[in-house]
Order: sequence, then structure tokens, then C-alpha cells
Amino acid sequence: MQLEIKPFTVKKRFPLTISRGTTSQTTNLWVKILHDGIEGWGEASPFGVGNHAQSTVLIKQHLQELAPILKTFSPLQRQQIEVILTQRQAPSSVRAALDMALCDWLGKLVELPLWQIWGFDPNVIVPTSVTIGINSPDAARARTRNWLEFMDVRLFKVKLGNPDGIEADRKMLLAVQQEALNLELFVDANGGWSLEDAIYMCNWLADLGIKYVEQPLPRGQETSLASLKEKSPLPIFVDESCFTNSDIPDLANYVDGINIKLMKSGGLTEAMRMVHTARAYGLQVMFGCYSDSTLANTAAAQLAPLADYLDLDSHLNLIDDPFTGALLQEGRVLPNDLPGLGVQYSAFAA
Repeated sequence: MQLEIKPFTVKKRFPLTISRGTTSQTTNLWVKILHDGIEGWGEASPFGVGNHAQSTVLIKQHLQELAPILKTFSPLQRQQIEVILTQRQAPSSVRAALDMALCDWLGKLVELPLWQIWGFDPNVIVPTSVTIGINSPDAARARTRNWLEFMDVRLFKVKLGNPDGIEADRKMLLAVQQEALNLELFVDANGGWSLEDAIYMCNWLADLGIKYVEQPLPRGQETSLASLKEKSPLPIFVDESCFTNSDIPDLANYVDGINIKLMKSGGLTEAMRMVHTARAYGLQVMFGCYSDSTLANTAAAQLAPLADYLDLDSHLNLIDDPFTGALLQEGRVLPNDLPGLGVQYSAFAA
């Protein structure tokens, strides 16, 4: 099979600020697998967590090195390909793009969408949250109004962990809550709190009716989650602390759920493993995203029937998304009925 790699840059309508910094645009990679006249598509997005970073340059380099090796394989040899990627220590974004493309190729081969091949029911898909990044109270209020004008919002994800401290977090959260009357909110600190601040904030947020808190402590401080869980009245989800299914057993006693992202996990195949592992430990599941386009988020939407919560909104904040795919209905990101991922190239990428 042949491998093609095409960089594309996507710009955010509204820059997103989290505890680790601000993003206004990213250069992602569109990966194509060509075999027997069928193209399978995948996407690799750069991301960074602490000292773990996967840049566009690094991802592209690995893909280029893999291209001649993969020529000898068929897209049907997914297990053997996975062994090769493990042996070569391919970054998770590389694995994600290739796994997406392999799954897409298979769906197109049999002319069925992936969700149907897997026997899932799109009717059970829950609404996606939409994100309010760290900002001043007034700017957060305005961003909340922007989302409400743009779509039928059912759930807001509010980014906290402001470098200016928890008082800034409190003011911003109250501003969003005042604007988003009668809508559910949950909070993602992206590892921006100390244990002491996390205990205080979880209790304060619980009094406000916040649904749950995601990644309250930095990656690397997982041992402190036990102390937080004892004192937090809110469910705790982890994101940056959980990459693959092998991370789940050590976290299971201290958290209530995990956030699965295709770029972290290494694709749809590992994401499904993570779902089953999480369920075996009695944990809830969320699917999230980085600066992903419609391509990657439509891939994640194929697994959306398995999720308790969805945070697949990155493509909704892009002004130049080169793809069309997942449908937006009643606040839900739904896979379509086209074969494979159901993604098509749009006019934006001329």
C-alpha cells in the first residue's frame, strides 16, 4: 500500500487558552493510504502534555520513515502493522492517523460506515460539550454568547487553572454560569491546580452544581489523586494522566472517568480497548479532541455511542476546515451514513 502525507493548517475562529498556553492555529497532517484503488484517510494533530510533545515536524518525520516499510503490507494486515509501529516506537499521533486510515479503507472496501460495521446505535449519542477557554470574565461571557448563537448548546466545558490563581478561576466560572442559564457545566483544569487548590475548588464547584472536574492535578502527580478523591464531592476525570489502556489500572481507584483522545491513544483500535478496560473498572468514558479537524472528530464520532460524555468541538471552532463529515444535530456530533469514516474533502482546501 502507498502512503501519502499532506500538511494543512487550520485557524481557530476564537483562540483557545488553557492552563498551558494559547492556540490560534495548528498544522495537522492528512494521511492517505492507497491500495487496490481505495483511499483510506486519517489525521495526525500535534499536541503537548508536560514534557511529552508531538510536533508536526516529528510526526511527519516518522510517517515519512514508515512509508517505504508499509509498502509491503495490505490494509487488512492491521495486527502486523501495529507490531511494526510498536517496534519503531511510532508516536501516538502517527499511530492514530494510520489506524484511522486503515479503518476508513476497510469501511470503504465493504461500503459501510464504521459505526454500522461495529454494530453501534447513533441514536444513543449524547450531546457534545463546547469549550470556553481561560479568559477575563467579560471575554468568557462573550464567548459563551458566541457559542449559544452558533449552535444548540447543551453542555459547556469551562477551562480553569488560570496562572493568575483560583480567584481568577472563580470569577470567570461565575461569569459563564450567569450567561449559560439552565445549562450544565463541567470544568477542566488541564492540570493547573495544586492539591490544596483542587480540594478547595472541587468543593466550591460542587456547591454551584458543576457536573464534574477534569484533570485537576498535573500529569505526574497521580499519587495525589487518592487524597483529592477522599475530599472531593465531585466526580474526577483524567485526561493528560491517561494515554492508553495500560494507564487505567493504576488510576481506577482514584478517578471516576477517563478522557480518551485519538491522538493520545493511537487511534480507534486503542480507543476501543480503553473503553472496554475503563468499563471493566467501573469508570465512565469521555471522548475529547485537540486541535483536530472534522476528519479526526468524525473518526471519534464513530465510537461516540460508547461514551458517557463527548467533547468533540474543535472542528466547530475552525474557519478553514478542509473536510466535511460528522453532522451537527440538536447539539450532537453524529457520524453520517457514508462508507468508512464518512469524510469528504471540501472547498476550503483549494
